[in-house]
Amino acid sequence: MIEVKNITKTYGAGDTAFQALKGISFDIQDGEFVAIMGPSGSGKSTLMHILGCLDTPTSGTYKLDNKDVSKMDDEELADIRKDKIGFVFQAFNLLPRTTVLRNVMLPLIYAGVDADEREARAEKSLLAAGMTEAHFAHKSNELSGGQIQRVAIARALVNDPSLILADEPTGNLDTKTGEIVLGTFQKLNEEHGRTIILITHEPDVAEHAQRIIHIRDGEILSDKKHPQRKARHHAQ
Repeated sequence: MIEVKNITKTYGAGDTAFQALKGISFDIQDGEFVAIMGPSGSGKSTLMHILGCLDTPTSGTYKLDNKDVSKMDDEELADIRKDKIGFVFQAFNLLPRTTVLRNVMLPLIYAGVDADEREARAEKSLLAAGMTEAHFAHKSNELSGGQIQRVAIARALVNDPSLILADEPTGNLDTKTGEIVLGTFQKLNEEHGRTIILITHEPDVAEHAQRIIHIRDGEILSDKKHPQRKARHHAQ
């Protein structure tokens, strides 16, 4: 699904130039659950922005579903984000006085999907993310942090993306609630075959993935399979 080859990212020019990524290469298969882990300043956020088509590399290539997105313009990148990537952030980014169901339907409204299909797809995504029908009519400001994050996961799923990109998704949650949310990602991967990339600086969060890519100072330190978790690959 993902091919990253010799990706570099340089900010600034001349004496003030800073190289955030220094020739990163890896592949991610359809159906993998991968954690990209590193401390603050390691380059993981820069890499996340490139993988999420929020930015382009200075050099190197990035292919998503066999399309070279590293050379695309802003409009093309926006289409890739809309059609192929579901984002889950540390800040939940839900509308607080809007119902759970409508929060999840919002991307479909922007995409011009008709009302009946919007509702059906939003309900399906919420159930897949571990929410119950009893919560669908609740406003998001009436939910717990863990429930809110699961609604955010459902919203990421609703366009049926190829890739779910989760950036520090448990950063605003207590440990117990974070475990529940990470369990939701594991279930989406194991039972629904979703491809997930989890960005984190916490080793215990990364342990939920099948594979951990550890980066530091813009380079890959290690890329290891998790012995306790088996990848679920799907035909591309």
